[in-house]
Formats: sequence, structure tokens, C-alpha cells
Amino acid sequence: MKFYQALVDNEVRFSFLDGENLVLMQEMPDGRWQKSDRSVPLAGAKLLPPIAPTKVVALGLNYRNHAIEMKMPIPTEPIIFMKPSTAVIAAGEPIVYPGGGLTRRVDYEAELGIVIAMKCHKVPAAEAANVIMGYTCVNDVTARDLQGRDGQWTRAKSFDTFCPVGPCIETELDPGNLMVRAILNGKVVQESSTSELIFSVPQIVELVSRVMTLLPGDIIATGTPPGVGPMKAGDTITVSVEGIGELTNQIVEDV
Repeated sequence: MKFYQALVDNEVRFSFLDGENLVLMQEMPDGRWQKSDRSVPLAGAKLLPPIAPTKVVALGLNYRNHAIEMKMPIPTEPIIFMKPSTAVIAAGEPIVYPGGGLTRRVDYEAELGIVIAMKCHKVPAAEAANVIMGYTCVNDVTARDLQGRDGQWTRAKSFDTFCPVGPCIETELDPGNLMVRAILNGKVVQESSTSELIFSVPQIVELVSRVMTLLPGDIIATGTPPGVGPMKAGDTITVSVEGIGELTNQIVEDV
């Protein structure tokens, strides 16, 4: 099932997709959610990020073919970094190219995102499915020159708008063999399968939750395929993950 958040009558509404319509959900006094008797067309809906994470945890160099492309050894343990919640934007919102000469290269990185369902810590890989709500598309936008210059990745990954997420959360999906693509101005520039992941989704949940407590709505971005490259103002970038959909944003100049 595909879950969305949308702005309806100036109110944030959680919803699920039924055909071409979003069926709005309502929260009951006991905290449970149930569907309401109201729906709105998906076409033209003002979509928001499908979830509000407290943090976005991400893995670097987690595709075998990307490691080969970069002429780097296959990692024996994951490279983990974080993006702040303030970087998160929705499908259709602009990615802002930082001004003031802060960076000279801003790259796309198409990724599968894991959405966490509940507070959890030290989750065994065999039990990872129990703490996963579903999956979404993530664009791990990166100021590549700052990443190389700083050595650590916080500044390069953390600008406002540098983490598009969406358009939805798909709850019924096997993440083991999904096509992940980046499409820049209509041209496919990244393409690979999650079967190429060095650390699988269950392993990722185990490895990350050993380090930190994960909270409901937190997102883990699972790494990017080969083919990362730069974007400029005026470009349109789409992250496509099989079974989830397309996350499209345009790059704009800072003002």
C-alpha cells in the first residue's frame, strides 16, 4: 500500500492511494488510524514529505558496481553518515543550489530509503522486517567539492533542500531486487538493482541500530548506484525506485 502526506484545505493529511485518489486518514482518540469518507485526486495534490524523520541516516559506497566504478575496495563495514531533518523536502519542491560561492558542484544520488516504524535499538537482521514501515525514494544531494575538501561529509550533505524524499511510502515491497534510477533532464544517468547492495536491507537495519536508537519515521538511505554526477540550476532530477514511484525536483539558484 502506498501512503502519502498531502496538504488539504491547509491541513496536513495522511492518506493512502486508491486508484487515482488519495483516501484521507483520520486519527482516532485511542491513537489508531482509520480511513475517512473523504478522498482527493492524486493529480494536482500538494504533496508533502511522506514522513517527518528525526534524522536521515545514510550509507556511503554500498553498491558493488559503484565501488568498482570508484576503484575502491569493497567495504567490510558500512560507511555511515547523517543528514539533518531540515534538509528534507517533498516531491515537486525545489533543490536550492547554494549561493555565495559555497560550492561549485552539486550532485544527485538516487537511493532506496528504509522508513522505520517504531523506536528500536540493536535489531537483529532476522527481525529487521518487524521495525520497517516501508520504503521510499531518496535523493542524497551532495556538494561534492565540499565533501572532498572537508574529509568528513556533514557540510556537503546537510544544506537545506539536500534531501528530497517521496513521493510516498510503499509498505508492501521486497527490497532485495529493485531497479534504482536517476533521470536528469529526461536522460537516465544512474541505473542499478538493489541486488548489488553490499549490505542488504536487513543487515543495514542491524548495523545502524547497533550504533543509534532509531525512532518512528526515521529514514535510512541505503547507498547510491554508479553514475553520480553534477546538476545545475534549471535542471530537473528524478529518482525512480521500482515499486515505489518517481521523486522529481528542479534545481534553482539561491536567492
